[in-house]
Amino acid sequence: MTDRTPLSRKLSAIAESATLKVDAKAKALQAAGRPVISYAAGEPDFPTPQFVVDAAADALHDPKNFRYTPAAGLPDLRQAIADKTRRDSALEVAPSQVIVTNGGKQAVYQAFQTVVNPGDEVLLPAPYWTTYPEAIQLADGIPVEVFAGADQDYKVTVEQLEAARTDRTTTLVFVSPSNPTGSVYTEEETRAIGEWALAHGIWVITDEIYQHLVYDGARAVSIVEAVPELAQQTILVNGVAKTYAMTGWRVGWMVGPADAMKLAANLQSHLTSNVNNIAQRAAIAALTGPQDEAERMREAFDRRRRVIVAELAKIPGVTVPTPLGAFYAYPDVRGLLGREWRGIRVETSLELADLVLDQIEVAVVPGEAFGPSGYLRMSYALGDDALLEGLRRMQDLFS
Repeated sequence: MTDRTPLSRKLSAIAESATLKVDAKAKALQAAGRPVISYAAGEPDFPTPQFVVDAAADALHDPKNFRYTPAAGLPDLRQAIADKTRRDSALEVAPSQVIVTNGGKQAVYQAFQTVVNPGDEVLLPAPYWTTYPEAIQLADGIPVEVFAGADQDYKVTVEQLEAARTDRTTTLVFVSPSNPTGSVYTEEETRAIGEWALAHGIWVITDEIYQHLVYDGARAVSIVEAVPELAQQTILVNGVAKTYAMTGWRVGWMVGPADAMKLAANLQSHLTSNVNNIAQRAAIAALTGPQDEAERMREAFDRRRRVIVAELAKIPGVTVPTPLGAFYAYPDVRGLLGREWRGIRVETSLELADLVLDQIEVAVVPGEAFGPSGYLRMSYALGDDALLEGLRRMQDLFS
């Protein structure tokens, strides 16, 4: 019998999403009756606003939603996204510059496919969302990590980016507010990075999906608002998942220059065609309807943010900058490594995360998923009681 031809080397090199893997393990343990508290998933615990659900229910009664629609998205939704982009990112775009995708993750994938050529280097500030390096490599690009630690509030500087730039650098990933750290770049920091990218002709892929989840008076200034001239070399990625508790609806989008969006639209026409029409109708309602419930969710996240930072700070050896956006804390736990806890020695944050799950049934995502070891990502998008209980278990373990 002839040996089978090997499977794709490119796909074989891609790692499973660490956040989804940890979340799936936690949910499996919960389903088995274990009292696991999970800080793993970046998913609001609130229901989708009722008026959004009602819009979807109404859409089910209109047969036109049961047919193929334009691959790039429903015209009404593309218009609503163009309006939102003008309102929130200070960028005037035509609806034709908008592509509706199956969640923000598809928009990220398509953005790299659109601007990255084989061998291109993509500057990737770390800590980074676990999907970025894999999506870069799927576009045959080379991710170049630029790390900023807790002492910098996890924000890279122009000097660091310039030190990492080579003649093969074509693209920069810019995320504010950040997943996994919750850091928010100031307007001045954003402008400096944008001007640097503009001066060197570097494409910017900016993920703005958390732009409404900011606290303590912070504002997530879009890089194209800070440097308007950069719009011709920037792709904006966004979606309804985080702001409106719509993770499972799978509606995201990408916005950018007309020539880049034409390429991305061609790819999507072969990749997925149109996004589910019912979900698109729901997204229209979310973007154009009342924002009261979204604001109430933001206020709840803000309350939980203060709790998680205060309680983590009580653990000796843990340092945690106060996040100003998203719904994540990113504690520096290097002070807990190289030690024994309940008779088990841990050297890495991966081993620490395993210890926490095994010993106290708390699920966290280790820093290795987002860059260097020595950190944990903890989502505070879970109920108040569970949030505090998990933190108390950690305090007891590391006392």
